[in-house]
Amino acid sequence: MRFCRIFAVLAAVLAANVAIFAHADRVKDLAEVAGVRDNQLIGYGLVVGLNGTGDGKMSFTSQSMTSMLARFGVNLSDTLSNYDGTTTRNALELKNVAAVMITANLPAFTKPGQRIDVTVSTIGAATSLRGGSLIMSRLLGVDGEVYALAQGALAVSGASAGGAGTTATVNVPTVGRVPSGATVEKMVQTPFSTSEYLVLNLKNSDFTTNRRLANAINDTFGLGTAEALDAVSTRILAPADTTQRVAFVSMIENLEVEPAAPPARVVVNSRTGTVVISRNVKVDAAAVTHGGITVTVKTNNEVSQANALAQNGETLPVANADVAIDEATNNMFLFTPGIELQDIVDAVNAVGATPSALVSILQALKQSGSLRADLIVI
Repeated sequence: MRFCRIFAVLAAVLAANVAIFAHADRVKDLAEVAGVRDNQLIGYGLVVGLNGTGDGKMSFTSQSMTSMLARFGVNLSDTLSNYDGTTTRNALELKNVAAVMITANLPAFTKPGQRIDVTVSTIGAATSLRGGSLIMSRLLGVDGEVYALAQGALAVSGASAGGAGTTATVNVPTVGRVPSGATVEKMVQTPFSTSEYLVLNLKNSDFTTNRRLANAINDTFGLGTAEALDAVSTRILAPADTTQRVAFVSMIENLEVEPAAPPARVVVNSRTGTVVISRNVKVDAAAVTHGGITVTVKTNNEVSQANALAQNGETLPVANADVAIDEATNNMFLFTPGIELQDIVDAVNAVGATPSALVSILQALKQSGSLRADLIVI
């Protein structure tokens, strides 16, 4: 009943919150409701109608086709009798059939009868799925239950062509999609409408942001409505009525919360040389110089003809090497205590440091204890 009384004046309160948090983010952009998530489905099936790009004599494809045709009254023996009384497995020549794995994401609250997209990938010797059709296959959840049935024509973006010993391939022809190719048969139950409390989980763990989230909900709906459990989760007392609960969550996810400043981090991509420095990175007093030493080795190949006119004279190749060492001259630059991001960038650019050189400088600063940030190398 307490929630019913505040719904009438909530619009004015939300407008006031928006005015207060001019640079805030919506709750729906910061957090998500626990239990409201996608569920992965997986299945096995056959794609038929290929133009000679199927599996051929793959044993599991032959077994699958034999099993499927048996359901329609077509009996194919999967063994051959030999003259010596032994039997061997009969591998059918299936150039137009491919065994595939099927994957799909089942969104939260999806009801039976709704349709979802599926992705189909070859697992055998098939070289292309272009032009094929997926025949009815079951999609299972992690609990082994059937949640959807998939069937339909494939959309394949990849293509391959060849001739005279040369083959050209564009994209990946062994993976395709069936838009709206699966019909949901069973709904995944969520605790949204049955639990006493709703739990919001932050997308990025932060104690300060989570405290501000709980305070924003309590300021709007009353003290004791929300309780921050840790750096991620906030527990919220929700209405028992499903209709009121939906409206309640809708109001919460449109509240404005000012997120806390992220931790100071320097992220380095060692493969590309990309360096990202967050705005909270600071450096203690440090003097830095970065110079390179270039070693050049030149080899001059010559021929030695000692006693060339003698009876046993021998001609020998001789390699003479010239070694030169050049050391680049770079000025030392000084970091004063507590300088910020712009100062770091300006100082590094002043000496013309390359991205790889910047990575070396940052690593050296971290090792010396002067870099007040987490150095993350990916």
